[in-house]
Amino acid sequence: MSAELERLTRQVQARARVPALSVALRRADRPLWTFQVGESGNGRPLDADSRFRIGSITKTFTAVLVMQARDEGLLQLDDPIAKYLDVPAHGELTIRRLLSHTGGLQREPAGDVWDTLAPPELAGLLKELADAEAVHPPSRKFHYSNLGFALLGHAAARVLGGQWWDLVRERVCEPLGLTATSYERPPQAVTGYLVDAYSDHVRPEPVTDFRAVAPAAQLWSTATDLATWAAFLADPASVDPSGRVLGAQTLEEMRWPLTPRNGAVWAMGVGLGLMIWPQDERALHIGHGGAMPGFLAHACGRQGGAGNPGGLSAAVLASSGTAAEINNLTHDLMNLSLEKDPMQIKPWVPGQAAPSELRSALGRWWGEGFEYIFRWSGGHLTATAVDDPPGLEPAVFISDPDQPDILRTVSGRESGERLRLTRDENGDVVRMHWATYRFTRQQETFDGINPGVG
Repeated sequence: MSAELERLTRQVQARARVPALSVALRRADRPLWTFQVGESGNGRPLDADSRFRIGSITKTFTAVLVMQARDEGLLQLDDPIAKYLDVPAHGELTIRRLLSHTGGLQREPAGDVWDTLAPPELAGLLKELADAEAVHPPSRKFHYSNLGFALLGHAAARVLGGQWWDLVRERVCEPLGLTATSYERPPQAVTGYLVDAYSDHVRPEPVTDFRAVAPAAQLWSTATDLATWAAFLADPASVDPSGRVLGAQTLEEMRWPLTPRNGAVWAMGVGLGLMIWPQDERALHIGHGGAMPGFLAHACGRQGGAGNPGGLSAAVLASSGTAAEINNLTHDLMNLSLEKDPMQIKPWVPGQAAPSELRSALGRWWGEGFEYIFRWSGGHLTATAVDDPPGLEPAVFISDPDQPDILRTVSGRESGERLRLTRDENGDVVRMHWATYRFTRQQETFDGINPGVG
């Protein structure tokens, strides 16, 4: 299998003309796979410890820091940014809108920062916000904003009582073992290049400290660290099962798509600081891409889908600022890994019987004219529609200990809604109401008549 992954990586490096390419593939049921091709440009051998600029993947670290502050009750997602930063304009933009790039704020800080390569310090960033434009009304559409994420990083740092990078290092990187991720350019850093479009010549790009805009794009890392990070974002139980960094429910909230990136082609969505790429078989790839002068980066993990062994992720780091082909390599590596080296099929084993009070709820029921099957599976009552497509997860219910005939849908269809059981004089369930819709053993019209009766 590793030979096929290596060949795919070599093909991309050659076609995209990448001076140095480093990749890592992680999955819970296999050893970590890493591979590098090219030259570092710094006199050191190119290896798994070579460091690359990761650009906007930095935003995912900032987003996790913001959500930590939210979970600790220090901020709310629908609070305006002015509640946490003294801003001269755009103070009404909410944390949620900035996280999802739906605030409408212009992309970069005021001024020609990509000409000067001198981003402002925090005081200047806030002062110059008065000159920044609202290019769209809030919540109107996706519009990527490094400026917005810079504000988020400093707001989170303020309520958490520290400096942005110190907090990211102590609260995120160290607990997850991301020891190769850093703010400053490390000694192992490869050289980033602009590859000439019309020759094979390359020219080094300058290295820039992003200062107050650092929460949007500053960090350096390795493919190995980023593969671990992407696995955490998509499948936190595989990396942080105790939820030390962030709870699984919060990461699930971050992964929920709030807007498509493009209104005409729904190939990618945006959650709370995370990018989401739909895949076949109801799988999602979760992560982010990044670009800085001389560097491109991409990292994502796989959520759901048939044959997913868990903890599946890939990271690709390139020392070229123009090799956009590397953005697809993460997806291709994961898909190739599952295709050529499928996970072992776990045998089905008998489980426990349903509790006596729920046995009469099992079987076929009809609601809104459609047929459903209620089962006891994995220690829970579940429901699936007879015509559900393959791979769609069932609805899962949990009982209310204080109201045994009231259950709550905790995942799947109608998540959050109640299931109310009605029993006859013998204690058998004869009718159910799910999200207020009546469920009966036979198909019925809404006024309770069996359509098969003349």
